[in-house]
Amino acid sequence: MITHLSYYYIILISLSISFLLRLWFTRLQKFDAINHRSVHQAKATKTGGMAVFLTLFLFSTYYYLYGIQLYDFSLLIPLGIMFFVGVYDDFYNADFKLKFFLQIIVAKILIDQGLVIDNFHGVLGLQEIPRLAAQLFTVFVFLVVVNAINFIDGIDGLAITETIKVILLVEFFSVQSTALYSLGLITVLSLIPLYYFNFKKDYKVFLGDAGSLFLGTLIAAYLFYVLGSEYTFKTNFSINKPLFTISLISYPLIDLLRVFIIRIHNKKSPFNPDQNHLHHLLVQKRYPHFLIVVIIQSLSLLLLLFSFWI
Repeated sequence: MITHLSYYYIILISLSISFLLRLWFTRLQKFDAINHRSVHQAKATKTGGMAVFLTLFLFSTYYYLYGIQLYDFSLLIPLGIMFFVGVYDDFYNADFKLKFFLQIIVAKILIDQGLVIDNFHGVLGLQEIPRLAAQLFTVFVFLVVVNAINFIDGIDGLAITETIKVILLVEFFSVQSTALYSLGLITVLSLIPLYYFNFKKDYKVFLGDAGSLFLGTLIAAYLFYVLGSEYTFKTNFSINKPLFTISLISYPLIDLLRVFIIRIHNKKSPFNPDQNHLHHLLVQKRYPHFLIVVIIQSLSLLLLLFSFWI
């Protein structure tokens, strides 16, 4: 088990790696490009996701070498693949078709690890569904979740807060710690230092695609776990599992659907970046990024409470 003292070590190591990577990339003059879509004018490195994943990898390796099974370490394979896809995309702007292909492969890996949506829990009158249909549907949901998280990574702190919120709420409503508890805990603690680097006025540190794709994969794994048979709500909570998972990431899903509709209506590729995201509209009204995060996450929590009321 992860001790309370280890909590501080995780935060400290994540902070140190974030600082060193930012220093290294600054010396190399490797900054995030500032263009017409940017909501920042400050210099920033896209090294936040690297710091989080490296912290997770280092601690997982340490516990693995000492024979302590914190979680299913094989999950580092799909998480690592998406992380490296993101690193490549950050520096070489990978074609979206290549990213989609690799995302499908990662989704299949998660399915083979037992994270598959094979029960609709009464939605549309369906319970268990055939294996092939379950796998196809799981791949589709994975693509939606990962790209939805990637799409909202446009302002300070939003994707970080979304990830922390999902992990904490899944663990809070569970009757006991989930099988992903230690994985989620290390990730949450590793993300905390990024708030400081995200909200700095200059020489910021962004997640980058390495971070958003990695975190999107982790969120998808958590949602698949909730929809599985092992996850049980606390006795004083009663809610439909699909409704719960949808409400957990309501903002990314709504924003993804809205942006896709606008882009298709304008006869553009759904994956062509623009500033039509909901958080961009709030930025245009000159709301500070911190306040935008608070507004969006507050509305998200209200939708979650509404789903319980339903």
